[in-house]
Amino acid sequence: MAEMSVPTTSIQFFPKSALCSLSTRKFNPHDLWVSSAIVSPSPRFCLKSKYNSLPFCAAAVKAASSSEKTQTEPMIPPYNVLITGGSKGIGYALAKEFLKAGDNVIICSRSDERVVSALDKLRVETGKQHVWGTRCDVKEGEDVKNLAAFAKQKLKYIDIWINNAGSNAYSFKPLAEASDEDLIQVVTTNTLGLMICCREAINLMQNQPRGGHIFNIDGAGSDGRPTPRFAAYGATKRSVVHLTKSLQAELEMQDVKNVIVHNLSPGMVTTDLLMSGANTKQAKFFINVLAEPADVVAEYLVPNIRSIPTNGSTKPTYIRFLTGLKAYSQIFSRIAFGARRNRYVLED
Repeated sequence: MAEMSVPTTSIQFFPKSALCSLSTRKFNPHDLWVSSAIVSPSPRFCLKSKYNSLPFCAAAVKAASSSEKTQTEPMIPPYNVLITGGSKGIGYALAKEFLKAGDNVIICSRSDERVVSALDKLRVETGKQHVWGTRCDVKEGEDVKNLAAFAKQKLKYIDIWINNAGSNAYSFKPLAEASDEDLIQVVTTNTLGLMICCREAINLMQNQPRGGHIFNIDGAGSDGRPTPRFAAYGATKRSVVHLTKSLQAELEMQDVKNVIVHNLSPGMVTTDLLMSGANTKQAKFFINVLAEPADVVAEYLVPNIRSIPTNGSTKPTYIRFLTGLKAYSQIFSRIAFGARRNRYVLED
């Protein structure tokens, strides 16, 4: 959808107790959709558009809301956690760390076999039994609805929903050489699938007394830097950040205070997805210098994720494992001292 810009001619501020006076023309309730696009619900002011003489008052719009959604119960551990794409890679490592912390975990995958295998491994490796799983293809709306229903049936509510499922179709090549099938898989999984999961997570959590936290995992390209040989993947990951910001704005606009959407950045993780692209000199260099095993990344991320509901935070956050400073430091160490050479792959 194209971005809508509504030029304004005047902004009028009013005391908190005052109501905005309406124009003399007949009130049209359909005009209110414009106010939702240009007025934040928090400030109390009226805004006049040159396209419409009706002053839009944020206070009036807020007062017209049928009910105010607030968090009524505190979150206390153990937490109920749902992780999409949790049968392998960073999703599996996150599930294992949450289980070790004593939380209840639900995972999903597109494959029934991978779900069963991952559940068996998690129970053996952690000694914990409070983990469940189900098949789900995140780009299928009905699958995600069933996932939410499965979570509600098993745990009654979800405190933390992590959108981890993603795909690069295991393809590293110029876009001009990419197949239709690969492009469709990448875009529908990473973008459409994320939107569907966020929709179902919000619908589930805003009706929970405890509310909930949604974490969207970013990836290469999310900072706007180019991703040659996996341009489609990078473009979808750039959209993750935008979608998260848009959802944060929507929830604020709707005065939904008990659901918070965050970004989660694991950095470069030595998963099958990453290692399948380790076939150029540049790729081998950065994998050796910057990448870390999934377990190492999860050991850092999970305590930081859990601290948000533990501290009662209601502010969106961006949790990063590989910060810019850390990345530059490791690159400098490599160039200056030869550190991290051949850690995972032999360099030419």
